[in-house]
Amino acid sequence: MNGQPTPASPAIEAGAGCKAMLKVDKVGRHFDTDEGAVVAIEDISFTVSESEFVSVIGPSGCGKSTLFNLIGGLLPMGEGSIRVAGEPIDGPHSAIGMVFQEDATFPWRTVLENVAFPLELQGVPKKERFEKAQQFVNLVGLGGFERRYPAELSGGMRQRVSIARTLAHEPKLLLMDEPFAALDEQTRLLLGDKVLQIQQALRQTVLLITHNITEAVQLSDRVLIMTYRPGRIKRIVPIDLPRPRTSEMLSSEVFGRYIAEIWADLREEASRGMLEAENYSRKEA
Repeated sequence: MNGQPTPASPAIEAGAGCKAMLKVDKVGRHFDTDEGAVVAIEDISFTVSESEFVSVIGPSGCGKSTLFNLIGGLLPMGEGSIRVAGEPIDGPHSAIGMVFQEDATFPWRTVLENVAFPLELQGVPKKERFEKAQQFVNLVGLGGFERRYPAELSGGMRQRVSIARTLAHEPKLLLMDEPFAALDEQTRLLLGDKVLQIQQALRQTVLLITHNITEAVQLSDRVLIMTYRPGRIKRIVPIDLPRPRTSEMLSSEVFGRYIAEIWADLREEASRGMLEAENYSRKEA
């Protein structure tokens, strides 16, 4: 790592020649406001390979959530195209699983019933769906809590229930939008370790939206850095750290260099955002 921008070569974009699970091609999206059109993201292109873990990081207002919602089929497409497992995305798709900032557990269902819910929607027989749900409860480390209700669990445990439920229908692509944002730092680190274990065990393809540099480096094969509005891909940083990874790596020298390298780009973009906000405030005054 020399601290210089890393060109987005075709090999890096294609995940070193592996089959692409997610392909984002020249995607853009604007929103109409009373003050005119606001371009949220513009000309975004990248791929995520099968079994790859990729993080998208950028300053507030860069369009990370817009990108997440477009890939998840929750927003109508603007410019460009998105494909998952070769299929175009123009709405919610069974190949995609989504985990949000807040846990989405049903308070009236037990842990096991929560995890079994997507299988129930698919018409899986009761015995089979609970057996399968139990496997995912165990996978996220909640064996023994099957009959507990969400109100009896910590925030980190509830988020693990959400992850298990999302994985239970076996999505080809797992989208995660700042899933640890509401958790304390210790829980965040431990849950990051757990997510890595799950991702490796299932060979799950993951796209993570985050504002946390440490989280991005700890979890990812590559980190995509976005510019301030309009959001574009400024740089792609391959994370060359050995696996399996744990939070114990955070104190290593090489980990610190990745943090500094990514922060240098982010600081520049965050400063642009702050300057724009200050100029707008002066104009309004």
